[in-house]
Amino acid sequence: MNQYLKMKNKKAQEEMIGFGLIIIIVAVILLVFLAVSLNKSKEEDLGPNEVNSFIQATLSYTTSCAENPGDYYSIQKLITECVNYESLCLDERRTCDVLNSTLKEILDESWKINENTHIKGYEFFITVKDESLISLEKGNQTLNNKGASQPFPHSVDVSLTVHY
Repeated sequence: MNQYLKMKNKKAQEEMIGFGLIIIIVAVILLVFLAVSLNKSKEEDLGPNEVNSFIQATLSYTTSCAENPGDYYSIQKLITECVNYESLCLDERRTCDVLNSTLKEILDESWKINENTHIKGYEFFITVKDESLISLEKGNQTLNNKGASQPFPHSVDVSLTVHY
């Protein structure tokens, strides 16, 4: 009888080892599936409102150009100043120069163009009465793109096209 219990215990141990191996194999398969799923999501197209939301957020961005101490221009206000008055910031920089450099920094940081990203290029324009005020382009133009524009009073238009 004692030998019968030893045989039964040995069989139970073998079954537990087999069950443990099955759990490990299933966990490895799930990890591989998860890794493949996460890599695919990086290459998805731009969302339908992503470019439009970017333009709206950019227009609200506060710049380093101040009208009065502590009263800094947003990009939207800087566009108006550049178009209508060509005024100066408190630190004597021209509003159009600050607008141009700030937009370039925002675009370069937001739409990274290199071999590790799916973004191939962008085109950003501010036009006044169909004449170019600011034109910033980087990368390549492709047939796959998303774009949006934001009209302003006095025939000012801000547009962005992102190529992927």
